[in-house]
Amino acid sequence: MDGSATQTIAELLTQDPNGLLEAWVGEQLNSPETRPDLITEAEIRQQSGEFLQLLREAVRSGTAVELDSPAWAPLRDHLARVSRGRALKGFTPTETATFVFSLKRPLVGRVREADAGRVLEMVWAISSLLDRLGLYTTEAYQRSREEVIHRQQQELMELSTPVVKLWEGILAVPLIGTLDSARTQVVMESLLQRIVETEASIAIIDITGVPTVDTLVAQHLLRTVAAARLMGADCIISGIRPQIAQTIVHLGVELHGAATKATLADAILMALRQNGWRVTRGTPKS
Repeated sequence: MDGSATQTIAELLTQDPNGLLEAWVGEQLNSPETRPDLITEAEIRQQSGEFLQLLREAVRSGTAVELDSPAWAPLRDHLARVSRGRALKGFTPTETATFVFSLKRPLVGRVREADAGRVLEMVWAISSLLDRLGLYTTEAYQRSREEVIHRQQQELMELSTPVVKLWEGILAVPLIGTLDSARTQVVMESLLQRIVETEASIAIIDITGVPTVDTLVAQHLLRTVAAARLMGADCIISGIRPQIAQTIVHLGVELHGAATKATLADAILMALRQNGWRVTRGTPKS
């Protein structure tokens, strides 16, 4: 975009700013992509007004349309906030990008009124500018969605690896599903934190719900056991089914430093005995 086109756009944005804002807000409200269930007219008006003000300042700076340049940073930050907010509310990428693209009609309409001899040139300049801003909005939306997905994955991972206090000095970590490196790290951090909080001396790691145990899973278990022992807690691995026992033997993996039990009930009984508790069967009440 040359200097004259930039100057003309700056003039178009400056002339009757309130009228331009009203025309743009009207375009958004009448668009099929409008989501009145997710955003109010007042919010649309506030975001649009701030966008126009920042766009005027960026264009009047005389700097080339480089979104990475300092002159365009405030507008870039505003678009990122708008995109993130709409991503969190449930807008689609198309609905989010329409925020910028809907400005084309009101702005191009002013070109026809202002300079009929340069209509094609100015329409191209306006389209190029708003297309770049719209694409940036889509990129910002995508980054926000990826952050949300990553955070949700972390939260689900934490929820799927609870550390339960079974008895005084005894913790249990029931594992369900595949055990990978990321999940092992969460298990280890949660377990070590709970060992510190409860001063537990025994941690039961139950793998009844782990479908398969390969070399990588065994290594993850060994790292968790080693970390717990460094914190002063012994580990018992329960849920060793016959198929898993055969696999561990076949792989030549030795679970050093950890006792093993076939069931969680056996592991709890072993933990109680190690802590000096006696379990006896009483007479049932009639």
